[in-house]
Amino acid sequence: MLQFILRRLGVMALTMFCLTLIVFLLISLEPNLKKLAISQTEARATQEQLDSWLQRNGYRQNFFVRYGQWLGVVKKQPNVNAEGKPEPRFVFCDEPAEPVYSGVFQGDFGCSTKFRTTVSSKLFPALKATGVLMFWVMVVMVPASLLIGVLAGMREGSRTDRALSAISILTTATPEYVSGVIFSVIFASWLGWLNGSAASATTQGVSFYNFTLPVMTMAIYGIGYIARMTRASMVEVMTQQYIRTARLKGLSFPSVVVKHALRNALIAPFTVIMLQFPWLLTGVVVVETMFRYQGFGYTLVEAASNNDIDLLLGCALVSVFVVLFTQLLSDIGYALLNPRIRVQ
Repeated sequence: MLQFILRRLGVMALTMFCLTLIVFLLISLEPNLKKLAISQTEARATQEQLDSWLQRNGYRQNFFVRYGQWLGVVKKQPNVNAEGKPEPRFVFCDEPAEPVYSGVFQGDFGCSTKFRTTVSSKLFPALKATGVLMFWVMVVMVPASLLIGVLAGMREGSRTDRALSAISILTTATPEYVSGVIFSVIFASWLGWLNGSAASATTQGVSFYNFTLPVMTMAIYGIGYIARMTRASMVEVMTQQYIRTARLKGLSFPSVVVKHALRNALIAPFTVIMLQFPWLLTGVVVVETMFRYQGFGYTLVEAASNNDIDLLLGCALVSVFVVLFTQLLSDIGYALLNPRIRVQ
């Protein structure tokens, strides 16, 4: 198991390197650099002025030199003013005015040109806000979906099974942006519960509109998907020979389900639950933008809209890490839940 984990960590590092290199290449295309220069100067700036700004701030350096500077294996070079003296690229980030190793390996993710602050001071609070949102989504989604799946799979073909399966299919077939609009209409237009909280959500005060509704929107979609997987796994387990043997020994039906069927039935849903974390990262992009919840998804959209290169790279790095790390945890948990599985 230890060798497996070490190999996976090595693959994770190589994958993160390759993906960040690709993202860095796409972000550094000429149209994106020009858009960045315009946003930092003015819309009427000439091509010479835009090229001068890009040259002065190091965006005209060799691609691999810039990537090495972002990683922290190549020294960052400061600007040189008209008098020939070095000066920091972005004063609002307190960047040093001398060549230094300052990149991801040193904990420096760069400077956000949109929010005019360091990427760390913007990205990590946004991640914390999204982490709180995702935590409550999982708290609502996982117990509810497992309960629905187990109840539906205990007695295949019953009325309870058919009703719960229909509800699960309906919620899974409804995308987040549709259910979000439906919830907004129900609670705003019909029930009048929002009371202006939608208008005040831009100040990032946690409210029913920008917190409770996003949790409901993301949870309602995931509940149906996990419930369907749990039901399918439960139906398969309930037909196994050892379940019949337990029933013939005189054990009650609830005892058979809890002591014998439930653990084996949770192996497949566990993998699906762990894969919900990457899905939540993509889901929050739509939901947080819709409800103006200023978390990771909202920050990613703002960075992409304003071509905030360093912030986009930070978001990409976090996304890749979350996806790969949750897959590693999924494999480890899968092996621990089923002793018959051996990691080769």
